Amino acid sequence: NKFSFVCCRALIFPLLIREGKPTPFFTFVLAFLFCLFNGYLQGRSLTTYATYPPGWLGGSCFIIGFLGWLIGMAINIHSDHILRNLRKPGETGYKIPRGGMFEYVSGANFFGEILEWFGFALACCTIESLAFALCTLFILGSRARQHHK
Repeated sequence: NKFSFVCCRALIFPLLIREGKPTPFFTFVLAFLFCLFNGYLQGRSLTTYATYPPGWLGGSCFIIGFLGWLIGMAINIHSDHILRNLRKPGETGYKIPRGGMFEYVSGANFFGEILEWFGFALACCTIESLAFALCTLFILGSRARQHHK
């Protein structure tokens, strides 16, 4: 479920990063708490309040949403891999990522995550999942714009 994926990503991704700029502990704690709280809200929404008609899993909203989520996650994971391997050990300085979706957008990792959570929102069709997708769009869209500049 989303809760376990987000917590897993929040814990595992930082461990995979090579040396670089340190992340302030307070920032890490806030990000982790956000992921924990959001995962709880999404899971609670889906297990307690969301109701779906028979055949929902075979419907076009769920299938297209699931495919969007899956493709977005693949783009996100691949883009993170490219970014983690951008510099050789001990190397510093700015480098432009190449390969994968970076050939089409400068913030491929952000694009993948935005696609991922809009796919999730379409598959779930809950106000909570749409709210999270919109927050992701605004926050990561802003970061993508900064990175592009």
